[in-house]
Amino acid sequence: MKFLTYSTQKSDAQLGVLINEKVYAVNDLDHSLPNQMEDFIQDAEKNLTTFQKACDNTASITGIDIENVTLHAPIRKPGSVRDFMAFEEHLLNASKISGMKVSPEWYEVPAFYFTNHRTIQGPNEIIERPQNCHMLDFELEAAIIIGKEGKNISIEKADDYIFGYTILNDWSARDLQLGEMSIGLGPAKGKDFATSIGPYIVTKDELEKTREKKGFNLKMIASINGKKLSNGNLNSIYYSFNEMIARASQNATLYPGDIIGSGTVGTGCILEFGLDEQPWLADGDEVTLSIEKLGKLTNWIEMK
Repeated sequence: MKFLTYSTQKSDAQLGVLINEKVYAVNDLDHSLPNQMEDFIQDAEKNLTTFQKACDNTASITGIDIENVTLHAPIRKPGSVRDFMAFEEHLLNASKISGMKVSPEWYEVPAFYFTNHRTIQGPNEIIERPQNCHMLDFELEAAIIIGKEGKNISIEKADDYIFGYTILNDWSARDLQLGEMSIGLGPAKGKDFATSIGPYIVTKDELEKTREKKGFNLKMIASINGKKLSNGNLNSIYYSFNEMIARASQNATLYPGDIIGSGTVGTGCILEFGLDEQPWLADGDEVTLSIEKLGKLTNWIEMK
C-alpha cells in the first residue's frame, strides 16, 4: 500500500491511501481508523489489519485523482530522524573530491547522525537556502519508517520493526557543514534546516519481490532542472536497513514514526562530482529524486 498525507481545497491535511491513482481518505474507509499518519502508526499492526478489511469499501466511496490533491510529507512530525552513511560508493566518490580518506571504522559499524525532526518538508515544497550558504547540495536517499517500539533489536528480527519505505532528501549546506565538522562535532547547522520525504510511505510487502543483496533492486535517480545527474541502485547498499536498526536500537528505544535514512547512494549528490560537472544549487533550481516503486520527490530552492 501507498500511504500519503494530503489536503484539498475543502479539507485539511489527512491520511490517505493511493489505489489505482485515486486517493481515498483512510478514515472514510473505516471511521475507527485515525486520520493522521502519526496516530495510525502508533498501533500500526492493529490499524493495518482493520485497514486491509476496509479496502473492500473503496467501491462505495469516490476517490480523488492524485493530480487534484496537495501532497504533504507523509509523516510530518516524526519522533526522531537518524541518517546513516550506508553506501560505500558515496564515501569513495566524495573522498576523491575532498581529499579526505574513508575512515577504517566505517567498515566496522554503521554510523549515523541525528538531524532536525522538526524541519520535515514534503513534495513540491520550497526549500529555503540557509543564510550565508553558497554550497547548497541535495542527497538522494531511501528511508524507513519504524512501525513498533523496540530496544536492542537483533539484525534477524529488525525487519519486523519496519512499517514502510519512502524517499528522503538530506539537504546539505556544504560550506557550513565542512566548517563545523572540522571542530570535531556535527553535522549540525549544515543539515538541520530541511529534510524532505515523500511522496508516499510504501509498505514493505510491496518491495519484497525486488529484494537483492542487502537492499532492493530499485533504480535511484536525481535530476536538476530536468537534467539527470545521479544514477544509483538501492541494491548497492553496504549496510542493510536491518543492520541500521540493530545499531540505532543499541541501548536506545526506537518508537513508531521514527525515521531512519540510508545515507546517500553513490553519485547521489553534487559533492561527488566536482563543480566543473555540476555547480552547487542555485535559487530557482528544481531538484527531483526518484526511486522505483517509491515515486518522485520534487522541491525548489529559494532564498528568502
